[in-house]
Amino acid sequence: MRYFLELAYRGTNYHGWQRQPNGLSVQEVLETALTTIIRQPIGIVGSGRTDAGVHAAQQFAHFELESPLPAHLLRSVNKLIPSDIVVYDCFPVGPRDHARYTATYRYYQYSIIRRKDPFRDGLACVFFLPLNVDRMNEAASRLLLHTDFQSFSKVKTDVKTFNCRIDFAYWKRQNNDELMFHIRADRFLRGMVRAIVGTLLMVGQERMSVDEFEQIILARDRQAAGRAAPAEGLSLVEVGYPAEVFAQRQNRPIV
Repeated sequence: MRYFLELAYRGTNYHGWQRQPNGLSVQEVLETALTTIIRQPIGIVGSGRTDAGVHAAQQFAHFELESPLPAHLLRSVNKLIPSDIVVYDCFPVGPRDHARYTATYRYYQYSIIRRKDPFRDGLACVFFLPLNVDRMNEAASRLLLHTDFQSFSKVKTDVKTFNCRIDFAYWKRQNNDELMFHIRADRFLRGMVRAIVGTLLMVGQERMSVDEFEQIILARDRQAAGRAAPAEGLSLVEVGYPAEVFAQRQNRPIV
């Protein structure tokens, strides 16, 4: 039987989602907890990778289990894992439902605040310089005209294509001192959102024109784009799936 997990985490203390030899990952924490509770090795597959320091308000992962789920699994898992990770739900899905490949879109937000805030430390990027948001939005709209985003991908990445379908990309002011970038696509390349944000900030500082931003897309060269924005401002906020994936899901339990 295949099961989906719905979870969230603050990524500050982790070297990203994916298990790796040189640092603690969210995947490793969850696999260790599930293996302890279920008493057999459990490997999980996430809907996508988040970089070190990146957060997720919604993430999905799946795992296989032939025996019945232990009673009170969610309660047990949440007791074992640190407070900066939470598992909201665990529910059965079809045998072909895949956390990564069945997903139809991923939605990210990048938060910029204009002054230091101790209550947002590690959750938003502090950026003091003046920004022309209208120019940034004009440049962001050019993303929707293209599909190849090699210029915004990390160089060392194992992908067959750099093509992505971006559904929307725009900046919006929130409250008095926060600027939020919203972007949704069917898939994202490694480091793509942070590279886009970093380059758009150059447009906002009027160090680059909107046409020059579009030329960077066409260049298909990571060196042409700007520096990646800091990880702490980025959050994965929603992952979309066809409705039938959730056919066997019950009401979300309280954890």
